[in-house]
Amino acid sequence: MTWHPGRKVSSKVLKQNALAAHPQIAPHIPYTLAFNASNLKLMLVKYRMVFVKPIKGSLGKGVIQVTKIEGGYCYKVDSKKYTVKSYDSLVKGLASKKLKRAYIIQQGIDLLRIDGSPVDYRVKYCIDNGVWNYRVILARVAGPGYAITNLSKGGRKLDCNLAIKQTLGSDAISQTISEMKHLTRLCTSVLEQRFPGLTHLGYDYGIDKNGKIWIFEVNTSPN
Repeated sequence: MTWHPGRKVSSKVLKQNALAAHPQIAPHIPYTLAFNASNLKLMLVKYRMVFVKPIKGSLGKGVIQVTKIEGGYCYKVDSKKYTVKSYDSLVKGLASKKLKRAYIIQQGIDLLRIDGSPVDYRVKYCIDNGVWNYRVILARVAGPGYAITNLSKGGRKLDCNLAIKQTLGSDAISQTISEMKHLTRLCTSVLEQRFPGLTHLGYDYGIDKNGKIWIFEVNTSPN
């Protein structure tokens, strides 16, 4: 995590709630609930795949992918996959793997893939000389066997244009980047009003198989 003098907001819930209240941003926010056994069951019935994430966390630490499969459930911690037959066994298994902190459950998105691995995008947006500027726009491809793309968890960087070309085609490059930039500006405006003093933001975007852009997280201390 990079240090900078601007304001930091560690809670994913606070940031997501601020963004989800905006009518143009809300459709791009994955459905999210506080983690408990009953909410997890509801989410798995509705989405079949979800991510269980610490409310306060970074670098992919503590993130667990959970999927409802035929005959039971599976959950993935980093690249290690566990399969259980009963829901009670799933809850017990997660309890043994979760970090000792509060968690949320986030709707899983079926991301576009490169070489069989999920790909997402990081847009780093920072204040330089009093003006917000795009400092980095890049793609990240998950490491083999991983469901998350964090570089600290084996992910690799890829040129943004190349990633869009490989997943959506050359004709989609300009429009996709333009939409991510528009969402970045809009979200930043909302977050600045809610959390004055922000200077560095890292947006994590995903694109599903229908070409829709999703906002997974906004980090106030982006790498």
